[in-house]
Amino acid sequence: MKFLQNLLIICLMLLSSSTVLAQKDSIALQRKARKMVRQGNELYQQKKYTDASVAYRKALDKSSFYDKASYNLGNALYENKNYKEAAPQYELSAKTATSKFAKAEAYHNLGNSMMETKNYQGAVDAFKNSLRNNPNDDETRYNLAVAQDKLEKEKQKNKDDKNKDNKDKKDKDDKNKDKEKDKKEGDDDKKKEGDDDKEKKDEKDKDKDGKGDKDQDKKQDPKKDDKKDQKQKPKPQQGKMSPQQIKQLLESLNNEEKKTQKKMNAKKAKGKKVKQEKDW
Repeated sequence: MKFLQNLLIICLMLLSSSTVLAQKDSIALQRKARKMVRQGNELYQQKKYTDASVAYRKALDKSSFYDKASYNLGNALYENKNYKEAAPQYELSAKTATSKFAKAEAYHNLGNSMMETKNYQGAVDAFKNSLRNNPNDDETRYNLAVAQDKLEKEKQKNKDDKNKDNKDKKDKDDKNKDKEKDKKEGDDDKKKEGDDDKEKKDEKDKDKDGKGDKDQDKKQDPKKDDKKDQKQKPKPQQGKMSPQQIKQLLESLNNEEKKTQKKMNAKKAKGKKVKQEKDW
């Protein structure tokens, strides 16, 4: 029992000594961090912003949650126009700051960094957070109004661009549809013309073939054509003659006979000698 008590006492002594050593190391690191911040501040005053940034980073390596180091690093990066790199340093400073005033300053500078990168929505949010911690800061309120105005213009521009893109797309689609329609109508007209030409050609070939066949048949079988012509001639009708027809026939024969007799008498008269009267 006594052994266990002694063992417990030894463990507590070791734990307390390690805690003391850790605290001493932490205090030592904090001192080194503060020293690096002071060096960085001197360089910052000399406008040696790059060297100041190096000193502040070293301070953060010693104490990662040193809000003054992160805030000053953000300022050095901002002065060097490294706005994107400055923004996360201000965010860290705002989270680790213990006073509202320090938080307000960090959010204010964060908003300024967002404005420089044209992240207007982020700037509006940062300025609002700054005013929540320090409502009496007129400069932050003015920056907020500017950020809100730019944000509205950006939204309107994006809306107009979107409408323009949609209109351009619609016009392009309509134009393509018109082209396709014209092409289709042209193809239909060509097809129709082709069909008409083909039909005319077929009719011409048909007429030519038909005529050629007839001529060929006529050449090959002339008797057949003669037979066909004979068939086409009207045949005389056989049968009894009517009384009228008989009468006309007899009159015709009688007339022919009279003509014949008249011709004969004329020949006889012409053969007689003409009597000449002499004057001697």
